[in-house]
Amino acid sequence: MGEAVLMTVLDLAAATGGDVFVPASGALDAAFSTVQIDSRKVAPGSLFVALIGTERDGHDFLASAFASGASAALVCGSRSESAKAAAEKAGVPIVIVPETLKGLQHAAAAYLDKFPRLLKVGITGSAGKTTTKELAAAMIGKSFRTVMNVGNLNSETGLPLSAFTVRAEHEVGVFEMGMNRRGEIAELAAVLRPRVALITNVGTAHIGILGTRDAIAEEKKELFSRFSGDELGFVPEDDAYAAFLAEGALGTIRRYGPSSLPAFGGARPLGLDGTEIVWDGIPAVLPLPGAHNLKNALAAAAIAEAVGASAADIRAAISEAKPLFGRAEVFRGPITVVRDCYNANPEAMEAAIDFCDSVEWKGRRLYVIGAMRELGVLSAEGHRELGKRLARSRADTVFLFGPETADAEAAIGASKRTLRFDNIDELSAALGAEAAEGDFVLLKGSRGTALERLTDILAKGA
Repeated sequence: MGEAVLMTVLDLAAATGGDVFVPASGALDAAFSTVQIDSRKVAPGSLFVALIGTERDGHDFLASAFASGASAALVCGSRSESAKAAAEKAGVPIVIVPETLKGLQHAAAAYLDKFPRLLKVGITGSAGKTTTKELAAAMIGKSFRTVMNVGNLNSETGLPLSAFTVRAEHEVGVFEMGMNRRGEIAELAAVLRPRVALITNVGTAHIGILGTRDAIAEEKKELFSRFSGDELGFVPEDDAYAAFLAEGALGTIRRYGPSSLPAFGGARPLGLDGTEIVWDGIPAVLPLPGAHNLKNALAAAAIAEAVGASAADIRAAISEAKPLFGRAEVFRGPITVVRDCYNANPEAMEAAIDFCDSVEWKGRRLYVIGAMRELGVLSAEGHRELGKRLARSRADTVFLFGPETADAEAAIGASKRTLRFDNIDELSAALGAEAAEGDFVLLKGSRGTALERLTDILAKGA
């Protein structure tokens, strides 16, 4: 293996409590240098973790993983007989555990234990996790060797896989944690065991899964569940759940935000050009527009300052920030487009509309709004409230996409010119015919609506 060894098969068995099966032609001292859950990404020296999903069973791809050079596999006890047969044929050792997902998480936690000097930072929240992580890592990375999740690998599998990217030279690890089911944040906290942790907010993202904001707050609070006394946690000063999030947590819990960070000296919105932020008496321009990105920057600064980043490093990272895909990207041309279509929930919708309303613009405003796909039984109510907000907006024309937006259309009523579509091609044709030079267009919707498909049509201009 050309890359550094992460763990041996015996290390893996010890970390997971699993049983080792070594074929007659296998090696007990086998080791791995990468960890994969997709057999198509397996390379020589990989550990292949055979997860059992709702649609696919990783055990069906063991032979393929072995053929691609996997040096070991983590398999489920319920599939042990077929797994042993595949291992025997390939001459590759396997570790057998009751659940491979739990095994992956336990292995990642044990791997991180190999780096006791690594200062681990955890970030969760209903919105802003990825931007906050990217900004914090950039601020800290000016002076410290820093590692972070790649993209948004923040899930029950993504975080453990990200943990295996840590190396001995890293001083700080900044990791975001996502949530798609009850209990997931507690599991991820057990893997990472952060020394510094921050909750961006408690909103309604995934309310269709947990049912209420109270339940979401309880889940997010689990970020602090592995605190033992000397850790540091941050909660947003303006969140209705701030006191609840801090209650009962071991360690020190601080509030962060415009009123809670002494180094913050105020901000001046610059419209599409972003926000000027004064930090420790000196201004820096954050090129990510919107009040929500100011909050993300202050969250990142709170973390960075706690870790030991200098004021100059914080300002430099603020000014160098780049927009992430689908998060308040601004495309300037004959038609100016704000593409903010990575996710959508009531708070994110309101923030996007508030921002676009605040932009001074001489031409028309076209707001293209996709459905909010994760509201569950609250979908009708959420879309009605969205319609009411759009009715008060400065949009000249509202385009709605997705069957869920019928409730929004009804709430808008006759107050706005409104066009609604369930077919992306029909929406694209209508928007392409409507948009003209000098227009300002917002694209905002849930990831599932994929409104970025409209970007090329708008980029053509008039």
